Amino acid sequence: MNGDTLYSIGDLARRTGLTVKTVRFYSDREIVPPTGRSPAGHRLYGVDAVARLDLVRTLRDLGVDLPTIRRVVDREISLPEVAAAHAEALAVQIRTLRLRRAVLTAVTRRGSTPEEMDLMHKLAKLSEDERRRLIGDFLDTAFGGLDANPEFAGIRRSMTPELPDDPEPEQVEAWVELAELSQDPDFRAIMRRLAGQHAAERAQGDITGPRRDPVAMVRDQAGPALVAGVDPASPQADPVVAAVAAQYAHAVGRPDDADLRHRLLIRLESANDPRRESYLRLLAVINGWSAPESLTPVLDWFVQALRVRTPA
Repeated sequence: MNGDTLYSIGDLARRTGLTVKTVRFYSDREIVPPTGRSPAGHRLYGVDAVARLDLVRTLRDLGVDLPTIRRVVDREISLPEVAAAHAEALAVQIRTLRLRRAVLTAVTRRGSTPEEMDLMHKLAKLSEDERRRLIGDFLDTAFGGLDANPEFAGIRRSMTPELPDDPEPEQVEAWVELAELSQDPDFRAIMRRLAGQHAAERAQGDITGPRRDPVAMVRDQAGPALVAGVDPASPQADPVVAAVAAQYAHAVGRPDDADLRHRLLIRLESANDPRRESYLRLLAVINGWSAPESLTPVLDWFVQALRVRTPA
C-alpha cells in the first residue's frame, strides 16, 4: 500500500474485517484517530490505522480493556508490560474457575445440602495465607511449646496440607473435610494429648538414638497375629503383648509392669482414634501422596489383647 493513501471508514472495515460501526466506535474514542477529512467532511485514515486496528482487535480478543489499549497504541505503556499484567490476571481467573469447577464436582459427588455446599465453597476459596492460618492454629494447639524440638517441628511440617493451585475435585473435597476436622475440639484435644505423651516418652530412657513409635511396634508385632486369625483374648496372643510391652518399656526406660501397660493402653487408644487416621488419609489426598496404610485393624486387635491383660 502507498504510504500517502488515505482510507475511508468503509475501506478500513473491508481491509480489517471489522464492521463500519466497530471502526467508527474506535475512532470516536481516539484509539484509531483520523488523519484528515474528505471535502465532504468524512473521516480519512492513514495506512497505520490498519495496523492499529489489527492490534486493537487482538488485544480486545485477549480481554484487554479499552483505556489500556489506548495507552498501548499511544505508546504510553509497552505491550510486554500489558501482556504480563493480563497474563497474571488471567492466571488468577483460571485458578478461580478451576476451584469453582472442583467444588461443583465435589458437591455432585457428595450429594451435598445447600448448607454443606456453602461451607465447602467458603473453605475452598480461602487464600493460601488464610488456609495456612487455619491449619496453623490447629497445629499450634497440638504442638505449641513442643515444636522447638526438631523432631516435633518435622512432625508438624509433615501434617501440613498444601492444596495445589489447580486442585482436582477430590483434593478440594479432602481439604474441606480436613479443615472441618481440624476445628473439632475433641480431635484437637486428642492430638494435643498424643503430642504430650510422645514428648513425655522422649524425656525418658535413652534419647540419643532413634525412638520407635509404639504404633510401629504394634504394627510389626501384632500384624502377623492378626493375619493368622489369632484371637486377641487367647493364650496365643500372650507373646505378642509381651513383645510390644518389652519394646515400649525399653524405649521409655521403665520396667514392664501394670503401670507401664496401662500407660501403653491409653497411648494406643488415643492413637487409634478414627479421626487421626482420617486426617492422615485426607492429608495424603491433598498433598498428592500415596494413601497411608490403615492401622486401625491391627490397633483394634492389640488394644483388645492388651486390655484383657491390664488391670483396670
